[in-house]
Amino acid sequence: MRKIAMRRLIRGEKGYVLIAALLVLVLVGLISGPLLSYMVSGLSAGHVFETGAAELYAADAGVEDAVLRIPNAGLCQGNPSKTYNITDVNGKSVEVTITWVNNTTETVNYHIESTATSNSSGTKIDAYVIGDAVAGDFSGITNNVITSLGEINYYGKVNVDPPEGEEHGPQDYYPGNWPTPEELCDWYLWDVEDATHYYSDTTIDLNGVSQPLGPLYVDGDLTIKNSGGSATLGLNGTIYVTGDTLIGGTNNAFTLALNGYTIFVASATAGSQKALEIGGKCSMDGSGCLIAVGDTYFAPDGNIGSEEGPVLTLSVVGSTLLQPSGNFYGSVAGNVTVDVKSGSGQTLNYPDAGYGVINFPGCIAGRFIYSIASWEVGRL
Repeated sequence: MRKIAMRRLIRGEKGYVLIAALLVLVLVGLISGPLLSYMVSGLSAGHVFETGAAELYAADAGVEDAVLRIPNAGLCQGNPSKTYNITDVNGKSVEVTITWVNNTTETVNYHIESTATSNSSGTKIDAYVIGDAVAGDFSGITNNVITSLGEINYYGKVNVDPPEGEEHGPQDYYPGNWPTPEELCDWYLWDVEDATHYYSDTTIDLNGVSQPLGPLYVDGDLTIKNSGGSATLGLNGTIYVTGDTLIGGTNNAFTLALNGYTIFVASATAGSQKALEIGGKCSMDGSGCLIAVGDTYFAPDGNIGSEEGPVLTLSVVGSTLLQPSGNFYGSVAGNVTVDVKSGSGQTLNYPDAGYGVINFPGCIAGRFIYSIASWEVGRL
């Protein structure tokens, strides 16, 4: 009886495997269509995403390139816009437009449009850039023959033209803008970013050979002398020195030709040691700037500057002592006090024609540090 029952049970299950197989096939058929469609859509979306990402990076590269070009773009109210193309950035073509928006004394604003395109799509970035001034306008210091935040002292036979009380005459307790050491350091570091760099105390000996110098960065003390015959050292750029600087004073005579450039000494040495000293055995020629953060002492042979080429001498946080053997043409300025010593009737002169363009904040176009204020992405 058991065997008969088991045979009946087995006979009753015949055909169920076929039904189950058919059900699986139906389910697979129902799922595979949407699944394949989803996979195709995913691949398509991945391609679009990859293309969009490449366009985004290319457009962003255009913005960064524009920020680098702004300082030399020459854009202003009369020439507000510049458009150019960059080829093959991530395989994309990028069109960049820089537009001057406005400027104030301390800031300048630009609009950058950078569009990266593929065969059938594109990505555009709209960015606004703000340029913050590295230094303010301190050109007022050059408006007087002598300028001091403190007292002005005269010793011996010294004449000042124009005299106190007249236009461009001496100005003590100066009420105008005065630069900080940090502002001037930032200003002049721009000039020596790609200059020759010395990272220790440095002595330059002309040894009787005329030669150019600059732009130059010295991280240490600097001594310039001439142990040979007559020679001229002609500046070819800004000289930036972090330590005390002595020019002349020993050995043989030579001429320092400023050629419109600046010697800037970041040293703040005070007391008997001067941050910047130009002594005898050195005569000076041409217009330019002699600036130190600390005390300065100028006693070169002959005149300093000329009517056509005036000189600005400035001690930012120290005192300025001027004792030339000839006449001075230009502006002498000191933070604490300005002492003018002369024993043979020298004259400090303000140039009748005023200053031309010298490398000093406010006397030439401002320098700015640019940063992106806003950044917006759009698909074309």
